[in-house]
Amino acid sequence: MGRVTITVLQGADRGRVYRDLETPVTIGREEGNTIQLNDERVSRCHLKIQQDSDRFVLTDLDSTNGTKVNGQECQLRILRFGDIVTVGRSLMRIGSESEIAERMAVLQPPDEGERTRGRDVTAASEGLAAFDFEINHLSGEQTVGLMGLVEPPAIPEKLTPGQAAQLCEILEYLQGRLQPLIDAAEVNEAAHRVTLPFNAWQRMLDAQARLAMLVRQVADPEWPTG
Repeated sequence: MGRVTITVLQGADRGRVYRDLETPVTIGREEGNTIQLNDERVSRCHLKIQQDSDRFVLTDLDSTNGTKVNGQECQLRILRFGDIVTVGRSLMRIGSESEIAERMAVLQPPDEGERTRGRDVTAASEGLAAFDFEINHLSGEQTVGLMGLVEPPAIPEKLTPGQAAQLCEILEYLQGRLQPLIDAAEVNEAAHRVTLPFNAWQRMLDAQARLAMLVRQVADPEWPTG
């Protein structure tokens, strides 16, 4: 049986990482699922991920609100490392960091200076792994959750020198991860569209996953990180 790693990027369970789950894996709101999501928009038994030969196959279990992979509604879909699965308010990424890195290395253009244009998400199902960087596939509430911070939060007062240094490291980490994404983006002002290469998209998702884990650690210091 195959094993799959799933990271929750957004939703009530964001920051949780389920490593090396033995397939078949079921995801839903009800106890007894391999992954139980705290999300009222997720069906009791929402979807199943199973292995078929060397591939992982996602099946929507006739859920009420449906399942999306890379922004597209689907009932049955082959999953690839780095794919984003949306159920209810929850976003999940498929694959471990090493598995996604391996796929990114295979997809890296021979000329590292070449800037690969993003392709439509339907190309991913045909083995081409770049797609447009959009958030249009998210619901209004999800968009608010991701982009609703109009003003940056205030810096905590009376930080110790050590705490201030740690905060600076976190901010510098974020800045360092964002700059390559900005450099790699291709802007089409006429179409009001920004496109990222697949590898840049995955680096952004990796940063989001790490942030989600940091938020959960800060909110619950006793939460295991492993």
